[in-house]
Amino acid sequence: MSFRNFKMVSYVVYGRGSFNQLDEILAPQRKGEAPMIFLVDHFFDGKPLLSRIPLRGKDKVILADVTYEPKTTQVDALAKSLKEEFGTISGVIGIGGGSTMDLAKAVALMMTNPGSSADYQGWDLVQQAGVYKAGIPTLSGTGAEVSRTTVLTGPTRKLGMNSDFTPFDQIVLDPELTKDAPANQRFYTGMDCYIHCIESLEGTYLNEFSKSYGAKALDLCQKVFVEKNSWDDECDDQLMMASYAGGMSIAYSQVGVAHAVSYGLSYLLGTKHGIGNCIVMNHLEEYYPAGVKEFKYMVEKNHIEIPQGICKGLTEDQFDTMIGVSLGMKPLWENALGKDWEKIMTKEKLRALFDKL
Repeated sequence: MSFRNFKMVSYVVYGRGSFNQLDEILAPQRKGEAPMIFLVDHFFDGKPLLSRIPLRGKDKVILADVTYEPKTTQVDALAKSLKEEFGTISGVIGIGGGSTMDLAKAVALMMTNPGSSADYQGWDLVQQAGVYKAGIPTLSGTGAEVSRTTVLTGPTRKLGMNSDFTPFDQIVLDPELTKDAPANQRFYTGMDCYIHCIESLEGTYLNEFSKSYGAKALDLCQKVFVEKNSWDDECDDQLMMASYAGGMSIAYSQVGVAHAVSYGLSYLLGTKHGIGNCIVMNHLEEYYPAGVKEFKYMVEKNHIEIPQGICKGLTEDQFDTMIGVSLGMKPLWENALGKDWEKIMTKEKLRALFDKL
């Protein structure tokens, strides 16, 4: 039997105010005049965070529109414009939620790999290391800061560039950066982490490595969303570490049914990842009974309205598209349902599940 030998993030700094060390962290990574490119979530347009970015020389801030999750066309256009403007760059720094960090990882890879990012959607297709890349989360939950994938919607599928070249070279975990996140957004992203943990801990791929991280992340999510009655700085600290540990848990296992189904939703309808997971999780009692029960309690306690009926009025072709994208996530289904998953999750059964959403 062969064991997964996976690449992790090279450097991690954690702590309130650690963002202030960014200049000294980046200094040794600069290659002559080649600029650092800061891809920042457009949420921060006009906010004080922009003025704290340590710009030098030709460095550039690009506000990333992440209204929708990153598309391969967006990645390709960004990489092309950077090559045309600068030729070469020193690195890409992603500052924002999971979408912004995924965009930064993908653009860094496409600075050195030929063709389109769509050519690399899958497992271990990337051939060259990208330019230097750093991730700075301003929302906690996706685990994008530690994952070896960058989730992209391409012309034919929604699938990440899963490779050993994808993880960040550096991450800066500063809980202060998450304090102004809108409550709804914070909940949906936090639930992404909670659902990661449920899927990882109840999956067939489970081992002590993923269990250790998954159990810790789950415990932290419960502290924040079940035990606490009001939001405070400690919640931000705990959720940031839950996101990191949740990401580490799935690095050595996989996610499951909620994620597989939510990929179909976001491919067709553009549903954001965190919300999509919540919409699906609401109907998964058959697969994760205890997790769904607790999830529903957290939704109620935190006064969140989960969208309903988003698949109403879709055509048969649209359902087929979602089913195709979802069933394409083979490792997720195998982790959730075992080697014979195709006998369990038939097209008809999946269609019935989409009907409920």
